[in-house]
Amino acid sequence: MYPRPNGLIERMKAHRVFYSLTIAVTLLVGIMIGTLVTRGVKGKENSSGDAQPLHIVETNPQQLSSAFAGIAKELEPSVVNINTESVIKPRSRRRVTPPGGDDEGDQGQSQDPFQDFFDRFFGGQGGDGVPGGPEGLRQRSLGSGVIVDSKGYIVTNNHVVEKADRIRVQLQDEPEGVLHDARVIGVDPETDLAVIKIDAKRELPVAKLGDSDAMQVGDWVLAIGSPFGLNSTVTAGIVSAKGRNIVPQRQFQSMIQTDAAINPGNSGGPLVNMRGEVIGINTAIYTESAGYQGVGFAMPSKVVANVYNELIGPEHRVTRGSIGVEFQAQANPAVARVYGVKSGVTVSNVTPGGPADQAGIRTGDTLVSVNGSPVKNGDELVEKISHLTPGQKAKLGYIRNGKEDEAAVTIANRAKLYASRLGDDDSGSDTTQPAESKLGVTVKNITPDIADHLGIDPGKGVLVQDVKPGSFADEDAQLSKGDVILEVNRKPVNNEDDFRKAVASLKSGDDVVFLVHVRRTPNGSTAFLGGTLP
Repeated sequence: MYPRPNGLIERMKAHRVFYSLTIAVTLLVGIMIGTLVTRGVKGKENSSGDAQPLHIVETNPQQLSSAFAGIAKELEPSVVNINTESVIKPRSRRRVTPPGGDDEGDQGQSQDPFQDFFDRFFGGQGGDGVPGGPEGLRQRSLGSGVIVDSKGYIVTNNHVVEKADRIRVQLQDEPEGVLHDARVIGVDPETDLAVIKIDAKRELPVAKLGDSDAMQVGDWVLAIGSPFGLNSTVTAGIVSAKGRNIVPQRQFQSMIQTDAAINPGNSGGPLVNMRGEVIGINTAIYTESAGYQGVGFAMPSKVVANVYNELIGPEHRVTRGSIGVEFQAQANPAVARVYGVKSGVTVSNVTPGGPADQAGIRTGDTLVSVNGSPVKNGDELVEKISHLTPGQKAKLGYIRNGKEDEAAVTIANRAKLYASRLGDDDSGSDTTQPAESKLGVTVKNITPDIADHLGIDPGKGVLVQDVKPGSFADEDAQLSKGDVILEVNRKPVNNEDDFRKAVASLKSGDDVVFLVHVRRTPNGSTAFLGGTLP
């Protein structure tokens, strides 16, 4: 090893000191710059007064999806698939030629103002049509329902089961293809709700009803059902709006609006909150393409519970009070200004002979209270009046020409008051069960209201309420719902007892001839219909 000169060693020491000083200065400058930048940022923060810096909140991205999964798993067993079959008779089969030779066919058939609603929301009854043999086309429809009683009671939509000749239910916890025959317990066309029942040999899983009034716009909801026949389909969305009156002609259509995907087949299925409670029955979609477009509607659970409790009662129908007035569904500020009122319901029409008419209420009066309880709008008026019992007395507060007054009214039965308008001609005053017969026809006594609506003499004939598909009354006599049977084999029929006596002794091979007031012909023409009993 060679010794280093003393000068070299000194120079190396000097270099190390220089480098050390350079690094120290660099670090000090960096710290000073960082401090100045930080102070500058804080200075800007303070210059905005009370503004605070933003912070990202750490969340578990699986939390909400796990909640959805838990609710779906809990509710799916109580949601059912509903299959219905209907026989559509050929148009040429039911054409009775009235005196004079004119052939009007079905032109006299009444039009349902609710039909446009279903055409726009679900394309009418829907379903797949398949040949049904000589009796016509057998149409199959799919819908959904929810079990609310372990004994087999199911809530669904009226339009899912109406006009169905056969209703079958598929449970989610049973093999595909196992179907249970269901019978209709009761229907309420006003709310488009129905209750059906299956006879299961076990207790069925049920869904709990929640409080629809407690739901707020923006709350998460799930829709469960069988769109397009796809069982156990779950979609998610929010409550988009509440109190939507989507059908101006109907007063009981105040619905929950949601953007959860609802499609044909979802009808009758539940809309569920985040506690797994049913807060609505999916009823309709607003669409121009017969498919989901982000706007769906569900009947609130509060309405569902009230309707269900009446449909399972002894009469299997919903009884609503009415005073016989009409008003604009949507409030019009101009009307309020012209009539000098700030709130309430201005009457646009009074039903002649109805409770309001008898109490002295006139067109242009503004109803402001019922039994002392203020009424702000039409929905509140309908809710208060419809919950009153027919025959009950009530006090109406109203304003006429700027002066407030009060009138006493006797509540009427809405179904009877508006029987012809609601297309419910069989909603007469008697509550007896219709008379069934071996001929496959179900008849009912004719009330004065029905006689007046049909334009026939009261106290004559019985009303055909139902005709069993494939029966003698259907295939041979070609009777239809709404016809009035006046005679059977020349024997006058004025009530159900007369009808029972007239058909009691009939047997296979006998000729049976009905004299019928045919509802679907102009001026209610009469005709002979009949054949030989098989």
